[in-house]
Amino acid sequence: MGEKHIIEYKRQWDDEWLKWICGLANADGGTMYIGITDADTVWGLQNAKKLMEDIPNKIADKLRLYPDVRLLERDGKEIIEIEISPSQDAVTLDGILYKRVGATNQIVKGQALKDFYARKMNATWDSRVIRGATIEAIEPEAIKYFLRKGIDKGRLPKDSINDPIEKVLKNLEVMTEDGELTIAALLLFGKNPQHYCLNARIKIGRFGATQAALMNQDLIGGDLIRMADRVMEALDAKYLIRPIHYEGMQRIEPLEIPEDGLREILYNAICHKDYNGPDSQMRIFDDRITFWNQGTLPSGISPEDLFKPHDSHPRNRLIANAFYMAGFVEAWGRGFELISEAFREQGLEVPTLVEEQGGVRVIIKRELFYGIQQGGRIDPKTGRLIKADDTKNVTNDVTKKLTERQRVILEMLPIGDMENVTKKERVNTVMLAARFGVVLRTIKRDMKALQDLGLVEHVGPSNGGYWKRLK
Repeated sequence: MGEKHIIEYKRQWDDEWLKWICGLANADGGTMYIGITDADTVWGLQNAKKLMEDIPNKIADKLRLYPDVRLLERDGKEIIEIEISPSQDAVTLDGILYKRVGATNQIVKGQALKDFYARKMNATWDSRVIRGATIEAIEPEAIKYFLRKGIDKGRLPKDSINDPIEKVLKNLEVMTEDGELTIAALLLFGKNPQHYCLNARIKIGRFGATQAALMNQDLIGGDLIRMADRVMEALDAKYLIRPIHYEGMQRIEPLEIPEDGLREILYNAICHKDYNGPDSQMRIFDDRITFWNQGTLPSGISPEDLFKPHDSHPRNRLIANAFYMAGFVEAWGRGFELISEAFREQGLEVPTLVEEQGGVRVIIKRELFYGIQQGGRIDPKTGRLIKADDTKNVTNDVTKKLTERQRVILEMLPIGDMENVTKKERVNTVMLAARFGVVLRTIKRDMKALQDLGLVEHVGPSNGGYWKRLK
């Protein structure tokens, strides 16, 4: 098939080929085959095994590159395949910068060299073009979702809802003028983003007393533009509680952790993640939530600085720009100020940040859930936690005997004067079985246990009615 722009054939290995590897890394990457002639004839190698040791070492020593080097067999002969990825940084050999241009390898110098470095400095990981990816890889519903959000926030004109996909992508600079897609386009709006970056996911785990006691887990994937929605849905359905209080006659059930604050944490993580690292990881314990995201802070910025006015330094400029246009984030580095405000408004402790293991970990206290476990209760008028005092020791001892589902059920039930509870808001056994996805007899056993402990009371006929909380 002959040589192409990203394929190079060499009959034997020569250190001269390091220049060509350098050139491919500075262009679009490519593949070099050692043991095949320019005419695509298999020549074979007599010393392939030794070259398998020498070649990777020379590439690493001279170019600081670590390509995949494989020993293959073709037509009964051994050849070596070297797969070179495009480098985000400029690559030089003995101080000289080479770049693949067409089927040639050229030295870049003068103004062209200055322009090359300027482009590299402004480029981010998410601007990398994915060869062969077409518009068919984009999910139209993800584009529509982005447009609706941006229009609602006033950051996109109303008539943009009818823009073709190509126009939306080019306006966001995630598609080139030639119609080529960047990795940002495929992660933000792709039908299968994890095909291009497997670790563009968020892992959620529910743990017991220790990190070894994993009770439940989810792996959230899909396009990044709707990632926060999917994570919030999972947290709401399976991991977090909604304590109840009343504002007049209106029943209020906010999530135990401020939703705006949680979303801000997720948006920042998606924009700043180093996607060459592992999945982002959210660990949920009784007393805290920890969320670790790959990628260190910009030089000169400490975790404490994030809660103060500071310039924005997104690691993934194109992804961050799309999130800004959708109205998810601000462009002024105010993300963690907004997180602080969301937690303080609900009377909760502001999360803390630590830089560790090549990333940033956010630590959120579960003050409401843990406080309830320790015998506290939610003030029915304010929704704030009323901590247990010495007079609550008996109730505290009792609640420690409950299963996690029974504790959550207890929190779902209204407490106090039932005249303020409308018929629609009443909780019965059938509703609870549907809520937890278990059979009716399981919930009946839970309610019998809660009733025997003096924590709940059934109101109304035995074959109907509803439940109320006593303590």
